[in-house]
Amino acid sequence: MAHLLHLDSSADPERSRSRALGRTFADAWLKANPSNTITYRDLHARPVPHLADASLHWPARLRPAGSHPPAEAEALQTELIDELVAADVLVVGAPLYNYSLPSTLKAWIDHIHVPAVTAPFDVETQPMKGKAAVILSSRGASYDAGTPTADWDHEVPALSLILGSALGMRITVIQTSLTLADTVAALAPQLDRSNAELAAAHRAAAEAATLFGTSAAAASA
Repeated sequence: MAHLLHLDSSADPERSRSRALGRTFADAWLKANPSNTITYRDLHARPVPHLADASLHWPARLRPAGSHPPAEAEALQTELIDELVAADVLVVGAPLYNYSLPSTLKAWIDHIHVPAVTAPFDVETQPMKGKAAVILSSRGASYDAGTPTADWDHEVPALSLILGSALGMRITVIQTSLTLADTVAALAPQLDRSNAELAAAHRAAAEAATLFGTSAAAASA
């Protein structure tokens, strides 16, 4: 048995391609091993609040003297971290909003990235080290290498830095671009590419879920 933490952050519950890819991943995860389980958190439908106090960036022993974050906020942060640490695999539905993360996803990151708890600081603490994190990235336009917009995607690099470098997870990125080609006239000539990328992303999501769902289940047996 292996456990998946599945996050969605798109504000569009109907047309979102990152949500669709997440459903494909979750379905394949369950098919990979009937005993596999999923914890699902919709960060748009049930937003995580911004950190209530700056001291929550640190564990209790490293907080400034006199820090007293609200008990409810501290309890939520503990819940989110425990939820992450309990997972064998993390999958994140991550649409690109204004060239960066949706604010709901950023709030979740702020809660779970805590030095000396989930990431190293004065101790080598990385409870998620070696576990798989799959980023399902959907982008309205194209950001091809060698083009003027090549470095405009500030979401995947940030997620890879936090989840990969800081938390020590193994990052897989599955992307689909030109998601606006069916609604924005200027992008309409690229509709075929948009549809092809989406189909390829669904195949990649199913393959990754099968691989990780099988291997993680075997490792936890």
